[in-house]
Amino acid sequence: MTIRPPLLPFPLTICGIDELPAHAGAGISHVLTILDPGWPDPEHFALYPPHRRTIWRFHDIVNPQEGQTHATARDVEAILDYGAGLKDEAVEHLLIHCHMGISRSTATAIILMVQHNPGREADAFTHLAAIRPFSWPNSRMVGMADEMLDRRGALIEAMRGHHHGVARIHPDKMHYLRSSERAAEVPPEE
Repeated sequence: MTIRPPLLPFPLTICGIDELPAHAGAGISHVLTILDPGWPDPEHFALYPPHRRTIWRFHDIVNPQEGQTHATARDVEAILDYGAGLKDEAVEHLLIHCHMGISRSTATAIILMVQHNPGREADAFTHLAAIRPFSWPNSRMVGMADEMLDRRGALIEAMRGHHHGVARIHPDKMHYLRSSERAAEVPPEE
């Protein structure tokens, strides 16, 4: 049997704002916060021991919408720069959160997992499904990362497989996605 090295050399937690207090004692050394522009900063971090925190602000949309700010190539480049910088830091445990821990945070986690692991796109989504079973990574962010990392569609294809798996396991939640701007991402009902 071949044992593959971990995608990241440290533990990874993904959550939403309401779940932040539950992780205050988990030994988190680094936090990535992704919030809507203008959303107040969560007060939950007062419960955490000292940690390094980075904040990005953009909406969880995949298509341009009036009055909203979508993720841009600059945001994905910032994620890749962040991932490159983690190689030189003593990371004990990384926590990534957005509002619900479903889309922007999971896309960010995927980008960080595949950044230094070409050919392991499917492994990254398998790991994501294990740590965050209901996850629907922001396809705009994943698509830009696929291009920037020269994965030639492998990251997008792995994401589609993940979407199919999540839709099979959580059919009750697909109505919400089908009624949103993310409808094109939802596989047809079987």
